[in-house]
This record gives sequence, structure tokens and C-alpha cells, in this order.
Amino acid sequence: MPSRITIKELHAATGEQVRRAGMSRGPVVVTDRGQPVAVLANPSLLKPRPRKRKLLPEFEALMAGTPGSDLHDDLDAVRGDR
Repeated sequence: MPSRITIKELHAATGEQVRRAGMSRGPVVVTDRGQPVAVLANPSLLKPRPRKRKLLPEFEALMAGTPGSDLHDDLDAVRGDR
């Protein structure tokens, strides 16, 4: 179970609480009137989510082809009937 502190405790000793969270192996939940409102955590506990990018097929085709002489013609080809 994560550690818990009140927002009042955090306000009274912010530096100490943040350093404590930085050394902790788990998150520290900050509560306000008993309800969780924030979480302090060591950055090493945060796992970056991989971004999945997907190009539109029209853009991939445009990039694979040779550039045209007119930018507007190329954009119109990508946009289609939009």
C-alpha cells in the first residue's frame, strides 16, 4: 500500500516530503480531506509509454514519390476530397 500524507502535511514540509518520495520505492499519495488529489513518486518508478505513430497511407505514398513542381498540387493529392 502506498504511503499517504495530507495536503496540510505536504504544505508544512514540502522539501522533506518530496525528498522522502524521491527516495521511496513506492508512490506517496497526497490527500485532501481524505480524498487522493496527487501522487509524489520517484521518477525511476515512472515507465514511459511508447508512442505509436501511424502515417496516413496518402502521406506515405506522397513521401515515397518524387516531389512535384507545385506544393499545392501535392497537398491536394494528399487531402483528396476532404
